[in-house]
Amino acid sequence: MDKDLSSIQEARDLASAAHEAQKVWAKASQQDVDRVCAAMAEAAFQSAERLGRMAVEETGYGVPAHKKLKNEFGSKHVWESIKDIKTVGVVRHDAERKIFEIAWPMGVVAALIPSTNPTSTLMAKVLMAVKARDGIVCAPHPSAIRCCNETARLMSQAAVSAGALQGLIGCLENISLPGTQELMNHKYIALILATGGSAMVKAAHSVGKPAYGVGPGNVPVYVDRSADLEKAARYIVGSKAFDYSTICATEQAVIADRPIARQLEELMKAQGAFFVDETQAQALRKLLFN
Repeated sequence: MDKDLSSIQEARDLASAAHEAQKVWAKASQQDVDRVCAAMAEAAFQSAERLGRMAVEETGYGVPAHKKLKNEFGSKHVWESIKDIKTVGVVRHDAERKIFEIAWPMGVVAALIPSTNPTSTLMAKVLMAVKARDGIVCAPHPSAIRCCNETARLMSQAAVSAGALQGLIGCLENISLPGTQELMNHKYIALILATGGSAMVKAAHSVGKPAYGVGPGNVPVYVDRSADLEKAARYIVGSKAFDYSTICATEQAVIADRPIARQLEELMKAQGAFFVDETQAQALRKLLFN
């Protein structure tokens, strides 16, 4: 079968399977939800190192040890940050205004996964969706298919073992642009979580459904004369170097208050930063930016 047709059919099948599983999951108790999410977080956390290596080997991006840390954050630490949030039944009651807020799931989430942070992003999105009693179907970047599918498989297996239905968590194996578009436009998709390039995020926001998009970052950091300069230098260089700077929030430019600019530069050099001269800058521009 044509690759695009295979991808389109798989998107339809996974969306339908997630929809059927989610109809049952929507009636889960808070205890059931938290037990399943805890099991998924633990399974992902225990495989953080292996999945990190897979991500680097497949995509060519990043540092395995740093990918492991991101996976640990995307699993255990994300879960710890949301585990006490109530997502079933009455979540807030304003007695004075006589208002009850009742949590109810959206349905099935389409999650677009980037190549720069594939496994950790998938972990976080799956945990958030299932915690909210939603189903989820992930569409990985074409260069991150194997590591994303293995992550989704592990988490789905843990979820089913803890009481969730098979099909609640899906991940496309046949990736094409028409397949991803079919997934986002499918009648059973209620919400889109898009992380990746500008064109992809724009496409997600153009579908006409609720969508949260995070595109590439271009983050400047301002250092004032009142700052702890040694700490600032250490944090900036450490953040920029972490995982070869594949995180969108990584600092891309430093704007330094003039009285402390030279001192900050020297402190950054002491942390391993390298400042190019104009000739080197021109050579880098020619190499990196067409």
